[in-house]
Amino acid sequence: MAKVSVIILTYGERANLLQGALRSVQRQSYQDFEIVVVDDGSRGRTAEIVRHLGDPRIRYLRHPANRGEAAARNTGLKNSSGEYVAFLDDDDEWLPSKLEKQAALLDSSPERVGLVYTGFWRIHGCTRDVLGRWIPDKRGNVYPAMCSENWIGTPSTVLVRRRCLEAAGPFDETVFYGADYDMWLRLARDFEVDYIAEPLVFYRVHENSMSANYNLLIRGKEDQIRRYGHLFARERKNYSRRHLSLGVLYCYNDQVWKGREAFLKAIRLDPLNPRHYFNLGLSLLGARAFKKIKTFKENLGLTTPAQAPQAR
Repeated sequence: MAKVSVIILTYGERANLLQGALRSVQRQSYQDFEIVVVDDGSRGRTAEIVRHLGDPRIRYLRHPANRGEAAARNTGLKNSSGEYVAFLDDDDEWLPSKLEKQAALLDSSPERVGLVYTGFWRIHGCTRDVLGRWIPDKRGNVYPAMCSENWIGTPSTVLVRRRCLEAAGPFDETVFYGADYDMWLRLARDFEVDYIAEPLVFYRVHENSMSANYNLLIRGKEDQIRRYGHLFARERKNYSRRHLSLGVLYCYNDQVWKGREAFLKAIRLDPLNPRHYFNLGLSLLGARAFKKIKTFKENLGLTTPAQAPQAR
């Protein structure tokens, strides 16, 4: 039995991206793993890509219809057996030492440490230019901090003990968006976490990936506030940022009236934050101007492409 089960989710016409993700696992310096690819109802060349690699460690499973990422992760868990579980999205890639460093840390950690995560590079979906990097800084009992924000980031950074996942229960398939955050909250409530303080994952950012999913993102964030509002409200500034984020999504989705309501809630929670007033004023210009100005502002913050190691 392999020590690590690598669960890769894929959906849609992303066969070429999936091939890059799979090869990044095959190139790991740590080789005691199995790979379970869960195809969540795609109609592309996914099965062909997996067969072409000819790797007996890869299992291919397919949902006849799209069931969502939580259901796909649960399918992967049910059909794998490793002591440790790693998740990898089909458009992300790992640096070669990722599994080796994480497995060594979990091996040497007390049983109360259930999860190890890493930093990651943000790269442009098409050009692979580096947009930034994120380095972790929280370990131990992180539940209070996790209630404030999902600072683990992409699930592709995580290695977790299977017994801890089993104790936390399956991914919640009723969560529209943010099922991973829901899981990290449950794990952090009962177990400690640790990290590797370097970026070992390439997290691909697609320019248009969010624009097609605003309704999904909005439903997910609304659901998070309904489920965990009593936790978020413990820290008013954090709670205000959640309403700010939701307001931005409303405006991006041409629902500026809802955006203004969310910005006003953010102001009531944290009246000294100038960002809330900026976004409220921006919403008065209409959805089109809001998106244009916000996109321009975000683009000004991009870092130069020369900071990261080579992905291939």
